[in-house]
Amino acid sequence: MPNETKTQIVDALLGLLSAKPYAEIGLGDIAARAGLSLGALREAYDGKIDILADFMRRIDRAVLDGAETPSTDESGRDRLFDLIMKRLDQMAPHRAAIGHLAESARRDPALALCLNCIALDSARFMLAGAGISTDGLRGAARTQGFVLMMSRVLPIWLKDEDPDLSKTMAALDRALEHAETWSRRTDRAAGLVCRVANRLHRHRPESRPREPKPDTAQPAA
Repeated sequence: MPNETKTQIVDALLGLLSAKPYAEIGLGDIAARAGLSLGALREAYDGKIDILADFMRRIDRAVLDGAETPSTDESGRDRLFDLIMKRLDQMAPHRAAIGHLAESARRDPALALCLNCIALDSARFMLAGAGISTDGLRGAARTQGFVLMMSRVLPIWLKDEDPDLSKTMAALDRALEHAETWSRRTDRAAGLVCRVANRLHRHRPESRPREPKPDTAQPAA
């Protein structure tokens, strides 16, 4: 499937989302707006969630391609702040669609769960772009924390009419400060769990082969 066709489909869904809720958009509506047959839409995507996931990947690609290599002179928090603001710049042309999608997710737990899965994949790359590890238990906590942080910042961004996005930047700065505190606590908790697990492993009794039981059968007469 040509990338241009996929772009048409992504743009069609976003265009529809800018005018009405997610639940009111059918696959036939998307195909018609994109100027494609329903069969062509099926060949390109599995459904609306798949199209949204592609949209998220396109935003990720644009942000990461435009990001500079992480510098040791910058803190992870500063790098993440810069990446998130770049991300919001990329999302700005689709603000109305994102607003309707967020509103739909608040009313539909199943949609919210699907969007959280998409956001987790994106978060791993955003954190990696800032030079922050997402491996192990600590990384999983950081990744979900990033998604929760963005869920608090996005409503403010959606209503921020200042060209400089001053309210958004202030909210993001507070959210990152809170996330740092939360991350330190989860790191300590994860470290404690790992130390306890290692200690239990060291003191686990060695498995020993069982000795064969003596043959108690009587010899034949």
